[in-house]
Amino acid sequence: MKTARDVIIRPIVSEKSYAGLESNVYTFLVDRRANKTEIKEAIQEIWNVRVLSVNTLNRRGKVKRRRFTQGKRADQKRAIVTLAEGDSIEIFETGK
Repeated sequence: MKTARDVIIRPIVSEKSYAGLESNVYTFLVDRRANKTEIKEAIQEIWNVRVLSVNTLNRRGKVKRRRFTQGKRADQKRAIVTLAEGDSIEIFETGK
């Protein structure tokens, strides 16, 4: 049995993810085996908000050169979560 903290690994901090905050859209790095229903329930449990929709995407890790060999970054699964009007998650709030 996966707990909510096993499903949601961490929030994604990038320019693109911050652009979605005005429209109540948040981006998270999630467990690669988690499905949309598990992600929705985990976010509602952790932050006590209402989730309207969850979109997921799988990102393949880049192949990077390391001196004489090649290495590969880890694959990631991201969840783009839309919250109901009036709900927000405080960890993303900026000093306004």
